[in-house]
Amino acid sequence: MIPVTILLAIANSGKPFFIQPRPGKNEKIFYVIKFKTMNDKKDKQGRLLSDEKRLTTIGKIVRKTSLDEIPQLINILKGDMSFIGPRPWLVEYLPLYNDFQRRRHEVKPGISGWAQVNGRNLLGWEDRFKHDIYYVENISPWLDLKILFMTIWNIITAKGISGDGHATMQSFTDYVHDK
Repeated sequence: MIPVTILLAIANSGKPFFIQPRPGKNEKIFYVIKFKTMNDKKDKQGRLLSDEKRLTTIGKIVRKTSLDEIPQLINILKGDMSFIGPRPWLVEYLPLYNDFQRRRHEVKPGISGWAQVNGRNLLGWEDRFKHDIYYVENISPWLDLKILFMTIWNIITAKGISGDGHATMQSFTDYVHDK
């Protein structure tokens, strides 16, 4: 962790960590901790550049190897997250969810989950929700174990890191407005 922290601090002007509010179980807000893989460069109007333009070289490596998730172990120790569960998305998405989509908050969010091992950022929003709700409805130690092994395989093969045309994934806000 120390070498990654140092390299990201250099790439991100002394800011190796990314801390952001996210909704957890029962939509309770907590602060997720991750390694910061993108810089804060902005356009002439003061808006952040696209993810593709802000992703640093070391950030690409850290994402490809999923090392950016390691600081979330602190979230697990604090009780905000679990190893396995739906990924915690942005707070701004909460008012946009329908009743089906909101069910993903019936369990603690996780570092990895059913949606991550079945497509990660390559999945569309509809499929992500279907996978998250599948997990909520079928949670078990065996499913968690299966997700754990599939996560390890996906990290080794660097599967599903980037969505089509995105360094990460399309925002849910853009998806809702595109519908």
